[in-house]
Amino acid sequence: MRSTSSLNIDWVQPELAAEEWEFFHHPAKQPFYQKHGINWEKIAAGFAAGRLVPYLRSVEIEGIPVQLSHHTFDDYTRYLAKAKRGYRLNYNKMEDALQREGRLILPAPIILQSEGEALLFSGYRRLCLAWNYGMVPYVWLVTLS
Repeated sequence: MRSTSSLNIDWVQPELAAEEWEFFHHPAKQPFYQKHGINWEKIAAGFAAGRLVPYLRSVEIEGIPVQLSHHTFDDYTRYLAKAKRGYRLNYNKMEDALQREGRLILPAPIILQSEGEALLFSGYRRLCLAWNYGMVPYVWLVTLS
């Protein structure tokens, strides 16, 4: 899928293994996993059945609320623009590459969905990059039963 403006981002299926830290170490996401009985094996089993879907700058995807979406500009300034340098550095590199090359191929951010709720599992900086350039990003939406 492609998000376009005068610049382009092509979104591809992400590698789950590259996002393992988000499951085992991100403290703010643990309550969602516990509430829905999600373990790493469950995510891995459902991952291949995910699908690329557009994600407008919103607290919802396909009518389902997304926890930790941080979709507002105020959220952006709090969680990314004013974040520690190490966290911002990756965003800055992507932004520079997008401006220099005019096109990027990026792994889609991942959203996990379970029982009428969803969680931005990974890819916040990639979402912000697209949103800040007026693009509609695509995410890898994984429905877990």
